[in-house]
Amino acid sequence: MIGSGEVSQRQRLAEVTQLFLRLGFTAFGGPAAHIAMMRDEVVRRRHWITDERFLDLLGITSLIPGPNSTEIAIYLGYLRAGWPGLLLGGICFIGPAMLIVLALAWAYVTYGALPQVGWLFYGIKPVVVAIIAQALWSLSRTVLKGPWPIALALLVLALYLVGVNTLILLFGGGLLFGFLRLLQRRQAHKMADLGLLLPSATARPGWTWQTLATGVLTTAAIATTVPVTLSKLFLTFLKIGAVLYGSGYVLLAFLRTDFVLSLHWLTDQQLLDAISIGQFTPGPVFTTATFIGYVVGSWQGALVATLGIFLPSFAFVSLIHPLAARLRRSAWFAPLLDGVNIAALALMAGVLIQLGHNALIDLFTLGIGMTAFAILLRFKINSVWLILAGAAIGLLRFGLR
Repeated sequence: MIGSGEVSQRQRLAEVTQLFLRLGFTAFGGPAAHIAMMRDEVVRRRHWITDERFLDLLGITSLIPGPNSTEIAIYLGYLRAGWPGLLLGGICFIGPAMLIVLALAWAYVTYGALPQVGWLFYGIKPVVVAIIAQALWSLSRTVLKGPWPIALALLVLALYLVGVNTLILLFGGGLLFGFLRLLQRRQAHKMADLGLLLPSATARPGWTWQTLATGVLTTAAIATTVPVTLSKLFLTFLKIGAVLYGSGYVLLAFLRTDFVLSLHWLTDQQLLDAISIGQFTPGPVFTTATFIGYVVGSWQGALVATLGIFLPSFAFVSLIHPLAARLRRSAWFAPLLDGVNIAALALMAGVLIQLGHNALIDLFTLGIGMTAFAILLRFKINSVWLILAGAAIGLLRFGLR
């Protein structure tokens, strides 16, 4: 029995390693695409967890700072193979992207320019849009049950598209949905006490949409210019990883404040080049830190910067896991988590619209996206093959001219 258990654990660790190494090399398109690919692998293909559990992971990791897709990889590794899986899931997802960015940073410092790879993404981007769309299609059937979830999702989507902060929408969506469920529950109990509750009908009180109080997350700028040191580089990225919510655009604001305005270690052009590298390489966008670390401190700086920005994610997942199951069972917190899940799904839809606008630029890319979407709906094909096919199409259309 002991030997059998050890083999089982080794097999689980091998599964986690194989899956997240492959995703680390092939997960293009940013966090929404990463999440969609992970959901395809662990829910649809491998049946590690259910859609409901996956949505809970998405909601919970959305509430903590750091790169959400990386935190989901860390969390999934833990659920599949315990504490060793937690470490392996994160390291295997981050590692390939870090190595790719490190090589590009070396080329950038050595030759003073970025490689031209835009033709690859002509075919990859429509496939990424299709992968996200397929995940949304499936997840929405789990989350959007009834008029109130649909109404909340549409409200969050509209507010996101007009520029409302994503953190406000996540917490606000959770609080609003929890508030509505609380009122609904109290109304139901009240009518039951009065003997007016009918078994075949549910009361629908007239809800009042209220404005939610919001807070603005700020970070203190470093007051004086300092020489480049590995300890300062590590602590700066550790701070960013510990407090940053939001997209790559939010990351850009944090990096500019620290590395351009305060420390004067980078120029604006170098920062934009770093962000571009993080956007078009596979894996976490936060590997931008690897690029910056190499530019200011060679390979030692790249390793220190990468460790600093990702270390908080491992800590946050480790801390939140013991609470997650209890919170889901809580009569008070469960509706809040449902609301956060709805808001997270709506934000994913907003990202899909924005990516679609940039990716589906002509009839050819529209055809690629629609074909990929149809294939994903009809067959349980690994999305990696579609991404590789998209890259090949981009190569054939432009790279061989």
